[in-house]
Amino acid sequence: MRGRNAWTVGVALLLGCAGTSYLQSGTETLFGQRGARVWVKGPWPAVHPSADVDEVIDQLCPAVMALDRAKERDYGQEYCGLIYSLGSGEYYASWPSPLGRTTLVGADLRRKSCSVPSIVRDDRGTASTLADFHSHPWFPSGMSQEDRWSQSQRWTLRVQFDSGCTITKLVPHQGESRPGEVYLRQGKAWKLIGYIHEADKDTGFITPVED
Repeated sequence: MRGRNAWTVGVALLLGCAGTSYLQSGTETLFGQRGARVWVKGPWPAVHPSADVDEVIDQLCPAVMALDRAKERDYGQEYCGLIYSLGSGEYYASWPSPLGRTTLVGADLRRKSCSVPSIVRDDRGTASTLADFHSHPWFPSGMSQEDRWSQSQRWTLRVQFDSGCTITKLVPHQGESRPGEVYLRQGKAWKLIGYIHEADKDTGFITPVED
């Protein structure tokens, strides 16, 4: 309930003033770019903190899908953010950022992107990032090859969800001599659906797990 009330207030502040959208009012307030690096503000009041990171993950999709064009398929917007801690044992979500490469006219409309943030700005302390998260404005839509390959992995976890709130988690085990693991959220549990073997980490190729 705490997160829901805070989210209502946040939406009113962002969208209630002269009809300004999140994409417009958030820039340089909740997200921004310095050179090639994207930063995001934290914490996001739409997602209440928890010592259980899965409780944070489960709140992300409904909150993101309430944002501008998050569900509008080929004309939709992808959002990227971070999950982090301040050393107190609780995890927080940052505000999501829509910043990324611009889709050129005539380009494939089904290729959306947002730049994974590098920095969380939280006035309460120094943030330690555990995971990045991003949305896709279609359903169904799982992790793309670019989402999975090794050159795009920065953190311990990567979380992705589509407009139907199907949630996928990648544990890349970057720099380790063990396969990456891909999971699907089912209820309140994670189901292992595939491995990314060491030889395949550069390409992100998944070897499915047999049921």
